[in-house]
Amino acid sequence: MAISKELEPVQCEKRQLRRRIALAEAESRAADAKTLRSRFAALNRDPKTARLEKRLAELEPRLTRSSDPEDLPAISRQQRDAFYRCE
Repeated sequence: MAISKELEPVQCEKRQLRRRIALAEAESRAADAKTLRSRFAALNRDPKTARLEKRLAELEPRLTRSSDPEDLPAISRQQRDAFYRCE
């Protein structure tokens, strides 16, 4: 959960960029979409972010198979809270 907390600002920015890219494409603003895609790619190339996202991807299957019945609701709540903080 600490990794998710640390990645939250980056994931929020990525989510906003995805929306802005989709909007730019829908409005046929290719130059804006290209600029936004390059910012998105720069976030993905950041070594610290890439390392944390890779580690989180490795841990998620373990968490979903957890035998503790309270783990999944806690993780889901944390993801929902992060999503709404981003708005």
